[in-house]
Amino acid sequence: MKYTSILGTAAILSMAFACTQKPTQEPIKEEINLMIKAEQVAEHKGQPVFHYLLDNGTMQVELSNYGGLVHKIIAPDKNGNKENITLTFDTVEEYLTKPNPFFGATAGRVANRIANAEFSLDGTKYTLAKTNGDNHLHGGVEGFNKKVWTPETYSNDSVVGVKMTYLSVDGEEGYPGNLETTLWMELTADNTLRIRFESATDKKTILNLTNHTYFNLGGMKRDAQDHEFQFWADAYTPVDEELIPTGEVKDVTGTPFDFRTPKILGDQITANGGGFDHNMVMKREKSADMKHFVRVRHAESGRVMDMYSDNMGVQFYTGNFLDKFTGADGKVYDKHWGFCLESQNWPDAINHDNFPSPILNPGEKYTHNIEYRFSVEK
Repeated sequence: MKYTSILGTAAILSMAFACTQKPTQEPIKEEINLMIKAEQVAEHKGQPVFHYLLDNGTMQVELSNYGGLVHKIIAPDKNGNKENITLTFDTVEEYLTKPNPFFGATAGRVANRIANAEFSLDGTKYTLAKTNGDNHLHGGVEGFNKKVWTPETYSNDSVVGVKMTYLSVDGEEGYPGNLETTLWMELTADNTLRIRFESATDKKTILNLTNHTYFNLGGMKRDAQDHEFQFWADAYTPVDEELIPTGEVKDVTGTPFDFRTPKILGDQITANGGGFDHNMVMKREKSADMKHFVRVRHAESGRVMDMYSDNMGVQFYTGNFLDKFTGADGKVYDKHWGFCLESQNWPDAINHDNFPSPILNPGEKYTHNIEYRFSVEK
């Protein structure tokens, strides 16, 4: 297989570093080799599409600059067996040709739903594409998940990653303002996938970016209903039949949304009548502090994933609309085969005065940090 750097040289882009890991109760190894490889796999609208492999010696993360997406996460179980733990396709080319439910993608300009596909700013009404019934979903017909981002690899003695940039021009998908966005995705020496967004606009606009990876810590052998979840969330935002928030912020006490103590997903899906596609309220104000939002455990494999973020909510989606969907390695993903933890502002926030504002003004900087920390329990 031929690897090329983003500068076009016909060689493996490979940078290996060694760092000493601090002692832990069960150290995996004393030395970790960090490496990144880049391979051009396709071309889309005249722009090169690259596949990136980030490797820290223990786990691997595969990325693409098409859609700013997480292609695969390959992590060890309690016996050291490595498996992919995300729903995906075999090749990036399939993302170009197949319909897909935002596997691993960057969702924007505005992730989640906007009611009636419209909003107003300072008396001006903006009309968006109706991509989910009468509503707008995840940025439109060609949102950030279908754009080729400009990539640049980077590394030091503790991380390897890819920096990607994209300019969304004024009026794209109906949104106002020229919006410049930078996305960093990196793998650390201690098995953390970090995702960071930064954006600036030259005109008042709205913005809500997230990553839409579907996880299954069991390695795609069956659905994810045997996973155990714990949320640090005291409330959620109820939705109507079209999954649009009603505007209420409801206490989770006495509801199937109460994951404040660990719960088995299948039990809560049954209690909720079929699954979750709801915003869990993590905090009311955005801050620079990273907060522990969610812990997911899979007893059979021993894999554990802890999610941290500096945002205000997380959309908890349990793959309710997956239906015999053919993905990577010949696996057929069915209902509840994966789950998404989409750190973000609250859905349809522009149409609810009591929700945190999604407005970004000129001169301001939008920032959003997410971390998925992986570990193993024996």
